[in-house]
Amino acid sequence: MLSRRLFDIEVDDEFYTIPASVSSLSFDSPPVKDNAILSVMTPNSKRNLFLDDDDDSGLGMEDHFTSSLPKFSKRQRVDDDNSRCSKRPKVCSDIKVVVTKLEENDDFIADGSRLHTLPTVTGKHSDLKSITSQTLTDVLKGDYDDVISDYKIIDCRYPYEFEGGHIRGAENMYLHETILTLLRQPTKDKQIIIFHCEFSSERGPKMLRFLRSKDRDLNKENYPSLNFPEIYLLDGGYKSFFNEQPKRCDPVSYRPMLHSDHSEDLRHFRVKSKSWTFGEKRRFARKVMKF
Repeated sequence: MLSRRLFDIEVDDEFYTIPASVSSLSFDSPPVKDNAILSVMTPNSKRNLFLDDDDDSGLGMEDHFTSSLPKFSKRQRVDDDNSRCSKRPKVCSDIKVVVTKLEENDDFIADGSRLHTLPTVTGKHSDLKSITSQTLTDVLKGDYDDVISDYKIIDCRYPYEFEGGHIRGAENMYLHETILTLLRQPTKDKQIIIFHCEFSSERGPKMLRFLRSKDRDLNKENYPSLNFPEIYLLDGGYKSFFNEQPKRCDPVSYRPMLHSDHSEDLRHFRVKSKSWTFGEKRRFARKVMKF
C-alpha cells in the first residue's frame, strides 16, 4: 500500500567519505594578540589541505592552541563529513518523516502536508481515495468552498459517452496525452481533482494513477511536493451519479460505452487510446536501454 502511494520512491540515507591525507604540520607558540589567530602553518604546508573560503576556515580551534595534530586531523574530517551531509540528509529526513506519517495515518494527502478535505469511502480500488456521488454534489453546491480553492472533474469516458450526458462542469479527458496538459496548468493551494469513467472501475483509476506517476516524475527533485497531491475517484462512476443526481447532468441522459449505435466509435477510440499508450511504452523502452 505504502509503496504504491509513494510510487517506488527510494531513499539513500547513507553517505560515505574518504578521509583526506593530511601533511605534517607544526604549530608555533607566539602569543595571541587581540584574539587574532596567527599563522599556524609551516612554510612547507599547502593551503589546499583546508576548506574553501566559503567554508569554516578557523581550523577547528577554540580560544587556545590546545589541540594536537591528531585531534585536529580528526576534527577536520568530522567537519568535512558534516558539511557534505548537511545538504542531503535534510531531504532524506523529510522523506522519512513523510513515509512515517503516511504509514501511520492513511488520511494524509500524498505530499503529507495535511489531511484529506473530502470524506472518503472504501471503493473498489484500495490504493485510491474514493468519494460518493453525494459528496461530489456537495462540492458542486459549494459546501466545501471554504476549504478548497479549486476543483476539476475529469471524465475519462470516450467522447460519444460524454456527449450523451456528463456531470455539469466536467472536462472530457480520455487520452493520456490530454491528462498531461493538467501538469502544464497553473496550480493552486488546496485544489482537488476528481476522476471518473462509466463505473470508475478501469479507465478512471488508470488515468488517476497515470497523472500521479507523471506528477511524481515532474517533482522528483522536490519530493514529496506534487502539483496535485489531493486526488479522488468518484465511486460508482457516472452511472451511479446519474442515478442519484440526474438534474446535475448535461444533458440529462446516460449513454453507455457499449451502446449499440456507437460500436464503430468504440472501436475507433479504443484503437486511438491503445496506439498512444503503445507509443509511450516504446519511448520508455528506448529510454531505459540508454546507459
